[in-house]
Amino acid sequence: MTHKIEGPSAPVARAIGAVTSPQVARSGDPRDKAVEAAAGGDSLRLTGEAASLQVLQRDLAARPAFDEARVAALRESIGSGSYKIDAEAIASRMLDLDARLGG
Repeated sequence: MTHKIEGPSAPVARAIGAVTSPQVARSGDPRDKAVEAAAGGDSLRLTGEAASLQVLQRDLAARPAFDEARVAALRESIGSGSYKIDAEAIASRMLDLDARLGG
């Protein structure tokens, strides 16, 4: 007796009731404002820690990925040859990081 093994079939999604669109935070909304779930459906309540992480994520997303002024200053100092590397400070920070990571 042989059996043909096939991959899993695609799940079928079905609406069980009236479908309402969820409320989405807008770009102009205050960052600490809670977003409420649509009435009549499932509900979700975030813990204080999760809400804090959401606020932090929004704050980080609003900031630039890097400090352009600092990068420009570093490029200029490297180009002019005035940038100095402090090997002792680098080694000290590496050892501190290793100690924090439990190394």
